[in-house]
Amino acid sequence: MSKFNPDFWEVPVPPEYFDQLTTEDHFWYQSPSDEYTRARQAKRQKVLKQIRQIVSKELTGRQNDCVQLYFYEGKTQEEIGCILGISRRVVSQHLFGVTRGGRKVGGAVNKIRKMCRKLGIHFP
Repeated sequence: MSKFNPDFWEVPVPPEYFDQLTTEDHFWYQSPSDEYTRARQAKRQKVLKQIRQIVSKELTGRQNDCVQLYFYEGKTQEEIGCILGISRRVVSQHLFGVTRGGRKVGGAVNKIRKMCRKLGIHFP
Protein backbone atom coordinates (compact mmCIF):
# COMPACT_ATOMS: atom_id res chain seq x y z
CA MET A 1 0.00 0.00 0.00
CA SER A 2 1.34 3.45 -0.90
CA LYS A 3 1.75 6.17 1.65
CA PHE A 4 -0.14 9.45 1.42
CA ASN A 5 2.19 12.26 0.43
CA PRO A 6 0.56 15.73 0.86
CA ASP A 7 3.35 17.40 -1.10
CA PHE A 8 2.22 15.39 -4.11
CA TRP A 9 -1.38 16.58 -3.85
CA GLU A 10 -0.90 20.25 -3.15
CA VAL A 11 1.26 22.88 -4.72
CA PRO A 12 2.18 25.47 -2.09
CA VAL A 13 1.13 28.96 -3.17
CA PRO A 14 1.67 32.04 -1.02
CA PRO A 15 -1.71 33.57 0.05
CA GLU A 16 -0.58 37.01 -1.19
CA TYR A 17 -0.72 35.65 -4.74
CA PHE A 18 -4.51 35.21 -4.57
CA ASP A 19 -5.00 38.75 -3.26
CA GLN A 20 -3.54 40.06 -6.54
CA LEU A 21 -6.09 38.25 -8.74
CA THR A 22 -9.07 40.11 -10.16
CA THR A 23 -12.44 38.65 -11.09
CA GLU A 24 -11.37 38.48 -14.74
CA ASP A 25 -8.60 36.05 -13.77
CA HIS A 26 -11.05 33.37 -12.62
CA PHE A 27 -12.02 30.60 -15.00
CA TRP A 28 -15.78 31.19 -14.60
CA TYR A 29 -15.57 34.83 -15.65
CA GLN A 30 -17.50 35.74 -18.79
CA SER A 31 -16.59 38.84 -20.69
CA PRO A 32 -19.17 41.66 -20.55
CA SER A 33 -19.19 41.55 -24.32
CA ASP A 34 -20.87 38.14 -24.15
CA GLU A 35 -24.29 38.38 -25.89
CA TYR A 36 -26.16 36.72 -23.02
CA THR A 37 -24.56 39.11 -20.52
CA ARG A 38 -25.49 42.15 -22.63
CA ALA A 39 -29.11 40.98 -22.94
CA ARG A 40 -29.30 40.35 -19.20
CA GLN A 41 -27.85 43.79 -18.43
CA ALA A 42 -30.34 45.44 -20.78
CA LYS A 43 -33.25 43.67 -19.10
CA ARG A 44 -31.90 44.60 -15.68
CA GLN A 45 -31.67 48.28 -16.69
CA LYS A 46 -35.25 48.18 -17.98
CA VAL A 47 -36.52 46.66 -14.71
CA LEU A 48 -34.56 49.16 -12.62
CA LYS A 49 -36.07 52.02 -14.62
CA GLN A 50 -39.56 50.65 -13.99
CA ILE A 51 -38.83 50.25 -10.28
CA ARG A 52 -37.57 53.84 -10.08
CA GLN A 53 -40.88 54.97 -11.60
CA ILE A 54 -42.82 52.93 -9.03
CA VAL A 55 -40.73 54.44 -6.23
CA SER A 56 -41.37 57.99 -7.44
CA LYS A 57 -45.10 57.55 -8.18
CA GLU A 58 -46.49 54.96 -5.77
CA LEU A 59 -44.68 55.55 -2.48
CA THR A 60 -45.43 58.21 0.09
CA GLY A 61 -42.91 61.03 0.37
CA ARG A 62 -41.37 59.59 3.52
CA GLN A 63 -41.17 56.07 2.04
CA ASN A 64 -39.54 57.52 -1.06
CA ASP A 65 -36.95 59.34 1.06
CA CYS A 66 -36.17 56.18 3.03
CA VAL A 67 -35.84 54.05 -0.11
CA GLN A 68 -33.60 56.60 -1.82
CA LEU A 69 -31.29 56.86 1.17
CA TYR A 70 -31.26 53.16 2.04
CA PHE A 71 -31.08 51.43 -1.34
CA TYR A 72 -29.59 54.06 -3.63
CA GLU A 73 -27.22 55.90 -1.28
CA GLY A 74 -26.38 52.97 1.01
CA LYS A 75 -27.22 54.71 4.27
CA THR A 76 -28.02 52.68 7.39
CA GLN A 77 -31.41 52.91 9.05
CA GLU A 78 -29.77 54.75 11.95
CA GLU A 79 -28.22 57.32 9.57
CA ILE A 80 -31.54 57.79 7.76
CA GLY A 81 -33.28 58.36 11.09
CA CYS A 82 -30.79 61.11 11.93
CA ILE A 83 -31.16 62.73 8.50
CA LEU A 84 -34.97 62.66 8.56
CA GLY A 85 -35.36 63.34 12.28
CA ILE A 86 -37.17 60.06 13.04
CA SER A 87 -36.24 56.92 14.97
CA ARG A 88 -34.53 53.90 13.40
CA ARG A 89 -37.66 51.86 14.17
CA VAL A 90 -39.83 54.23 12.14
CA VAL A 91 -37.35 54.08 9.25
CA SER A 92 -37.61 50.28 9.35
CA GLN A 93 -41.41 50.51 9.30
CA HIS A 94 -41.33 52.83 6.29
CA LEU A 95 -39.03 50.42 4.45
CA PHE A 96 -40.26 46.99 5.49
CA GLY A 97 -43.60 47.51 7.21
CA VAL A 98 -44.81 45.99 10.47
CA THR A 99 -46.43 42.70 11.41
CA ARG A 100 -49.99 42.98 12.66
CA GLY A 101 -52.08 39.92 13.37
CA GLY A 102 -49.45 37.72 11.76
CA ARG A 103 -49.48 39.68 8.48
CA LYS A 104 -46.98 42.14 7.02
CA VAL A 105 -48.62 45.55 6.76
CA GLY A 106 -47.27 48.56 4.91
CA GLY A 107 -43.69 49.21 3.96
CA ALA A 108 -42.17 50.51 0.76
CA VAL A 109 -40.59 47.19 -0.22
CA ASN A 110 -43.91 45.39 0.07
CA LYS A 111 -45.64 48.08 -1.99
CA ILE A 112 -42.93 47.89 -4.68
CA ARG A 113 -43.27 44.09 -4.84
CA LYS A 114 -47.06 44.32 -5.20
CA MET A 115 -46.76 46.89 -7.99
CA CYS A 116 -44.15 44.76 -9.78
CA ARG A 117 -46.49 41.75 -9.67
CA LYS A 118 -49.41 43.89 -10.84
CA LEU A 119 -47.40 45.28 -13.77
CA GLY A 120 -45.81 41.92 -14.62
CA ILE A 121 -42.29 43.08 -13.86
CA HIS A 122 -39.95 40.14 -13.29
CA PHE A 123 -36.45 40.50 -11.94
CA PRO A 124 -33.66 39.09 -14.11
